Parts: sequence; structure tokens; C-alpha cells
Amino acid sequence: MRQPIESDLLRTFLVVVETSNFSAAAQAIGRTQSAVSAQIKKLEETIGETLFERGARGVVPTRWGMQLLPYAQRVIDLLDEAAATIRTKELDGPVRIGIPEEYSQTVLPAALAAFAVRHPAVEVTVSCDYTVRNLAALERDELDLAVVFDWGNQSSGEVLCIDPTVWVTSQVHRLHDLDPMPIAIYRNSNWCRDFALRSLDQMGRRYRIAFIADTSSGLQNAVVAGLAVTTLSRSHIPPGCRELTADDGFAPVDTSKVVLRRNPYHSTEAVRELADMVRDAFKPIGYQALV
Repeated sequence: MRQPIESDLLRTFLVVVETSNFSAAAQAIGRTQSAVSAQIKKLEETIGETLFERGARGVVPTRWGMQLLPYAQRVIDLLDEAAATIRTKELDGPVRIGIPEEYSQTVLPAALAAFAVRHPAVEVTVSCDYTVRNLAALERDELDLAVVFDWGNQSSGEVLCIDPTVWVTSQVHRLHDLDPMPIAIYRNSNWCRDFALRSLDQMGRRYRIAFIADTSSGLQNAVVAGLAVTTLSRSHIPPGCRELTADDGFAPVDTSKVVLRRNPYHSTEAVRELADMVRDAFKPIGYQALV
């Protein structure tokens, strides 16, 4: 029977993969090169396969090493998460956060779920609403945190990512070729007037309002169904749809920043912890939306 794989060996394995060099790996983890070599040899003996081979620029994983890599990363991530959860000081009390609908089903659920597991005594209340309303609630001391859009460098706070709003069309229906172009907009929205409709006026595009919705999911449904062209955050273009680019005669509607705002009157450790997890949740988006 093979011996179980030790987590310390997997940690060393991951560092060697990252550095492609036993000496650099030894320096990174504070051990001697011979100790690192011995650990990798022990891991290879446990698995029964060679995990590294010499390459032009150091060591590279063999096909068995590549097979092991995702499992090693998952094991170490789970161990680190467990350790962080156990060591974290237990928090309690209420935390109120406002978020845009765009991120209520994508970016933030994972962060909120992880926070709930780590701090079960904290009572989290989520307000899914427009930026203007969440900012007003923050000022009225009805929220502790608010994730909001900033379209014109008017909102102070921590920039989480840049996610421009763009015109989006169905890849099948090609409604952007019609004149006038049918569009879907938000109901009673100053943003639509100041940004979306103005961008069409600046392009000289004739349009008619064919669909009105209160939510971004409503706009998504309209474009997917082929009822209208609409504006969406670049990170939330649904399958079967695409951004209308300069090749189509369109430009981004705005260069929207996603900003984390905090209650100006007070804060708690629970609020600060949730803010950290929200920040981490947005890292995969980062500034890639500009590309």
C-alpha cells in the first residue's frame, strides 16, 4: 500500500513548479537546496512517478507532474482556507452591504457565502439596488458597505475593477443593422439619458426605444431574445451576444469603475473583514475589462 501524500511535500512541489528551479524554491521556502531535492524525491517515491525533468531554463513538470498540479493546488488551498477559518477571531453583529444587480449572481455570491461560513454569527443583509440608491442609503447610515459604479470620477472609495459599459447585440438577430435601431433601456434612468442615449446621438445613430426594464437582467433578456440592442457591463455580456465595437461604428458608453464605498460614520471588524473578501472577489475581473 502506498503511503499517503504529505501536504508539506505538495507545498514544496508547488513552489518548484512556480520557480522552475530547486535553488530558487529553496530560497523561497527558507530551506536548503538539498532539502528541497530530498522532498521532491520523497514525493516521487510516494507517487511512483518522476515529477520533474531538466529543461532549457531549469526544471519543468513531467506529464505526471502536470497531472498532480491541480490536485496539489486544491489540497493546499483547502488546508489554507481551513487554517484561516479556525484561526480567525469569531465576529458577530450586523453587516449591511449594497451591491449592483450586475454582480449579485456572479462575483459576490462566492464572497458572501465564504464570509457566512467563516463568520456564522455575523448577520449579513444585502441590498441589491441602483448605484444612486445605494449611495444615498450609505449616507443615511442604512448601509455599511456599497459596491457602486462610478462613471465620471465622482465617487471616492476603493476601485475594485474597471468594467466599461458597452453596446451589446445578439449574434443571431443583428438588430444593430436596423434603422432606426431598437434599443432596450432602464426605466427612469438619468444614466441612460446622460450616457447611453447621448452616445447614440454622438454617433449619429437613429434609434427607437423598444424595451424598458428595471433591471440589468431584463436588458439581458431583451438582447438575448432579439428584441433590442442594449447596454451592459463588458463582464456581463450573455452567451450568444457580443459587444458592438469600433468595427461596427460603436464606442464604449462609459469607462465605468466599480468602487467600494464605506460608511463614513462608523465601522466594525466584521465590516472590514467583509470588505476584504469583496475586494478579493473582484480580483479576477481586475482591469482586464479594458482589453
